[in-house]
Amino acid sequence: MEFYELHPENPQIRYIKKAAETLRNGGVIIYPTDTVYGLGCDIFNKEALERIFFIKHEAHTKLLSFIIPDFKNISHYAKVSDMAFKLMKKLTPGPYTFVLPAAKDVPKKLWTKRKTVGIRLPDCKVTRMLVEELGNPVISTSVTNRKGEIYFDPEEIKRFFNPHVDLMLSTGALTGKPSTIIDLSGDEPEIIREGAGDVSMLTY
Repeated sequence: MEFYELHPENPQIRYIKKAAETLRNGGVIIYPTDTVYGLGCDIFNKEALERIFFIKHEAHTKLLSFIIPDFKNISHYAKVSDMAFKLMKKLTPGPYTFVLPAAKDVPKKLWTKRKTVGIRLPDCKVTRMLVEELGNPVISTSVTNRKGEIYFDPEEIKRFFNPHVDLMLSTGALTGKPSTIIDLSGDEPEIIREGAGDVSMLTY
């Protein structure tokens, strides 16, 4: 596994470009987000997606969210109501995953049984630069061990994932919680998981 250390606020563009090239060539990488480290690939590479499921020991029914760089082309990936769009604009970039009805451009392996997808727009310069450089959304699933426990230390991640992952971008140890998951597929927002993102504006 190639390993690169980046400055979180002023990331070295050559490392971002290297990671994007790896994704473009069907690779699987680990990268920082505004919550925890993410395991990811280009959502349109079928072989890389299969590697993600294998590494995570997840069934294909598990919701794997993905990161978009902005809302410009969101209609390609999800059907967004006016309510959902306003809330997403208010909360992003930030530590939230939004569950939305899937649009046809998203590979069906990423659809849940309810035909929904999970979308993230994190407040992390490295992540957003990476997705912009690639030009496609990137899978975002937390880096965990087989018990589902999150790895925060890059050295631990490197030891465990070295045989399975092609490249890692590191910004040092992260201490966050996973993202808050909000279901926006219905008429009203529904909190699925409380994580790093504040949900006080949604509770009464």
